[in-house]
Amino acid sequence: MTPRLFAALPVPEIFHKEIRRLQKGVPGARWRPSANFHITLRFFGTMDGKQAEDLDAELASLAMPPFELSLQGSGWFGKLDPHSLWLGLRPSEPLAELNAKCERAARRAGLEADSRKFHPHMTLAYLQGTPIEKLTRFAERTGGFVTEPWRATHFTLYSSQLSRGERNFYEPEADYPLL
Repeated sequence: MTPRLFAALPVPEIFHKEIRRLQKGVPGARWRPSANFHITLRFFGTMDGKQAEDLDAELASLAMPPFELSLQGSGWFGKLDPHSLWLGLRPSEPLAELNAKCERAARRAGLEADSRKFHPHMTLAYLQGTPIEKLTRFAERTGGFVTEPWRATHFTLYSSQLSRGERNFYEPEADYPLL
């Protein structure tokens, strides 16, 4: 099976315990393990080896200084038919700039443009049959959640493979420093 590739910022381990404490009280939630805590910059999908090499070269050529970011607030995707629960991020111009640079790198590597608007987040859980009122309560309980700022010093190209039981396993393929 060909892996799917995406670029992301890992969420520092120092916050994992605090985030794990939020992962409760939502029926139908398949909570993401700490090893999967990341902020996706650009999903690239499946591609052949040559295109993956081209993408790696393009991502390695990105120049951008380190910057600070922090998790803040929560919500869900899928308004009336919820499919995932997330933690948001404080607005960050450098984060949006890094997303745009990853998008340009993807285009130079021959990938189609990403038609989705960038909504920076960390996925907490995938949802199935979760009542809206439970999500509303979760959002009320976690809406004030915020982490201390951390410095993003690199981003990572991950591969994702679906295993039995529909769990994604993410494997770091390459790290790209922010200098």
